Amino acid sequence: MSKLIISGGQKLKGEIIIEGAKNAVLPILAATVLNEGLSVIKNCPRLKDVEVMVNILKSLGCKVNMEDNIILIDSSTINNTFIPEELAVEMRCSIIFMGAILSKYGKVTISYPGGCVIIWV
Repeated sequence: MSKLIISGGQKLKGEIIIEGAKNAVLPILAATVLNEGLSVIKNCPRLKDVEVMVNILKSLGCKVNMEDNIILIDSSTINNTFIPEELAVEMRCSIIFMGAILSKYGKVTISYPGGCVIIWV
């Protein structure tokens, strides 16, 4: 990891752009289920896990538009509480939809989330 070493008595002044982080945006995407309208997520990294989360939102009935690093999600069109198995098994993080969907709709159907396969011997 890089570091900045600052020496001297001068005040710092300026701006930096912080890149979006996958582990921050995935829970935010799941939380958009709780909103009853448009959510705008900016500075979103374009990664496979983000794509899977977007596909889960679409499978729930959300309207999703991705442009550059901005994702627009309209959750007012959600019409079911079923997360398809082929999407749930793509990653462990798919399970975080459970809390938001249960909280808002009182039921959810999801298979075991993906991730590392553990084999007992």
